[in-house]
Amino acid sequence: MPRHRLAPLFASCLAACAHHGASFSPSPAMHRPRTALSADVPAPEEKLDTNPSTRFGSPLSDTVKDANRFAVGFLKGAIFDTFFAGEDRAYARFYALETIARVPYFSYLSVLHLYETLGRWRRAKYLKLHFAESWNEMHHLLIMEELGGDANFLDRFLAQHIAFGYYALVIFLYLLNPVEAYNLNQDVEEHAFATYDEYLKENAEELKKLPAPQAAIDYYVDGDMYMFDEFQTECELRRPEINNLYDVFVAIRDDEAAHAQTMEKLQTELDVSSINEGCEIDIF
Repeated sequence: MPRHRLAPLFASCLAACAHHGASFSPSPAMHRPRTALSADVPAPEEKLDTNPSTRFGSPLSDTVKDANRFAVGFLKGAIFDTFFAGEDRAYARFYALETIARVPYFSYLSVLHLYETLGRWRRAKYLKLHFAESWNEMHHLLIMEELGGDANFLDRFLAQHIAFGYYALVIFLYLLNPVEAYNLNQDVEEHAFATYDEYLKENAEELKKLPAPQAAIDYYVDGDMYMFDEFQTECELRRPEINNLYDVFVAIRDDEAAHAQTMEKLQTELDVSSINEGCEIDIF
């Protein structure tokens, strides 16, 4: 196009832009002064979201709680008390128990990661809490493997296949109602506590004569205790003393009690904190 035709066209564009700029009027919302956010007045929410149960769950009836206890008791009698019967089957029983006991924490993490990916809910502290619980259960499993609990193929086959089905079940329950998933796991952890407690009472003298597995020393004595403290939600600093196999089983039993207490708190309390976050403790 010739230059003498471009000049009038350029002038017309400038005039049009000036006209629209002069006629622009900011909306009333743009004139509103900014106000400081007050910590005393939280933003309104459709539903409390301080933990998964308050955000996505609903309270359970006594009938449902009884059904959970019955299911755990039935599986204990039908599988563990039958398949792992006998004094020489204790370590195999504990291996199976620890293989299954860590699964719910994997399920919780899977669902919470899904919620975070979809932008539905994000509370990183519960990812950290449940990972710390799974980390603890993994070390229980390493101890049982060092003791020879996984020596039998059928024991491994049974435990791993139950764990796989349990993983899917807990994912479904956690999506449906986190309170239900936490309540069921509370019963499982209480069963684990009772199992170890009974074993300690029946075998105390013999266990005190046996050395502690290296996996237990690496975890409870020489390990980084940050992850251990992360699942302590009772604001009580624990440092297990490991001198023999008896001490190892005492520490594992007390870990299971801590898990059961956390599962109970997650069903009812608005927020759950670990020693690493909000607890005031006297170290000395």
